[in-house]
Amino acid sequence: MIAATAVSTGRMILRGGRPLSGEVTLRGAKNSLPKIMVAALLTGERCTLRNVAGVADVAIVSDLIRSLGGEVAEVEPGVLSICAANVRPMERAVLKTFSGKSRIPILACGPMLARFRESPVPSLGGCRIGTRPVDFHIRALQDLGATLHDESGNAHLTCERLYGNKIHLDYPSVGATEQVILAAVLAQGKTELANAATEPEIMDLIMALQKMGAIISVDVDRVITIEGVPELHGYDHAAVPDRLEAASWASAAAATGGRIFVRNARQVDMMTFLNQFRKIGGDFAVTSDGIAFWRREAGLHSTVIETDVHPGFMTDWQQPFVIALTQASGVSIVHETVYEERFGYVEALNRMGAQIQIYRECLGRVPCRFGQRNYQHSAVIVGPTPLHGAEINIPDLRAGFSYVIAALTAEGESTLTNTNLIQRGYENLIPKLHALGAEIVSTE
Repeated sequence: MIAATAVSTGRMILRGGRPLSGEVTLRGAKNSLPKIMVAALLTGERCTLRNVAGVADVAIVSDLIRSLGGEVAEVEPGVLSICAANVRPMERAVLKTFSGKSRIPILACGPMLARFRESPVPSLGGCRIGTRPVDFHIRALQDLGATLHDESGNAHLTCERLYGNKIHLDYPSVGATEQVILAAVLAQGKTELANAATEPEIMDLIMALQKMGAIISVDVDRVITIEGVPELHGYDHAAVPDRLEAASWASAAAATGGRIFVRNARQVDMMTFLNQFRKIGGDFAVTSDGIAFWRREAGLHSTVIETDVHPGFMTDWQQPFVIALTQASGVSIVHETVYEERFGYVEALNRMGAQIQIYRECLGRVPCRFGQRNYQHSAVIVGPTPLHGAEINIPDLRAGFSYVIAALTAEGESTLTNTNLIQRGYENLIPKLHALGAEIVSTE
């Protein structure tokens, strides 16, 4: 059975100062795979999911489906067979097992309501990079006809059935968009979701649901229309490659002065990143089977970026990209508009020799929703600055990989702790680092 590939039990020592060069291979996106697995709960027919990576969220959702009475099995490397024919309503004891481990279990609420007319409400897990309010999910399900019951803190939802509705999201939240789609596909009538998120991983979920028999259209003005159908069937679907991991390796190539070919990386999913990568002095070559990334001989230079929802510059690209910017000549500005607490990793970088200052002001083209709210959400990076080894505790997934890049860019040894967090989104990290020539002193 596919399981998350252990990076270590929590500690890794790296020696930096050499370029990373070689090839790595992507499999399915961490932000796509578990959502498509949840979609299998909408049918009793067998589903086949391909291009599956061994990341933690896949293991968590596999265990969740099994705990509900479903089947999940690896039929060949990277291929899962999922059958939810014998799934039963989610019990509170099962919920407690999975609450807080990941933000994925909340997405089971829609399918549980569609099939059983009831669902407990799990708490959100995942990286601590800002608020991920469960309110978005609850409000969307209430708009579709669910009723919230909160008895002594044991919140659960019930419905006579789900009905289509017009829903407008205050912010194009990925999670809330996925929740509405997963709930509305079996609802009676039509659902019109305005201000929806349109990330490639959401399109991947929609394509899997369309294979199951769903009727979903996506308009250019962020409106997703779902026409409810009486039943759904199984799917055979290959998940899109992980564009977040691809950008992380690209940033590593730029920061260390190496050249990395990322097999299966797709230009169509990374166009915004590729533009910024080229602007700072990186370069790339797109082939039919991947993208090669490197730093141009003239070196890196500063830029100004703002994170945003798709098709903007992804917030998950920001942290690895900042490591490259510490090696760029000039003053760079990064304005974070998606998560309000995404710069918690900067203090450790400054201890390594970076010169990064965090500000509460919006240092972007336009004020964002975090302006005037006392959040430190803009960064000014002065470079290039030599980095040196340090001891660093990893706070979240993307910061974790960013510290790996920083450690391999720095002179001397760095000790990273809490490295098990990295396995949530990066499969086979240590073998990939070895393949690129990284010097790994030890892991525990």
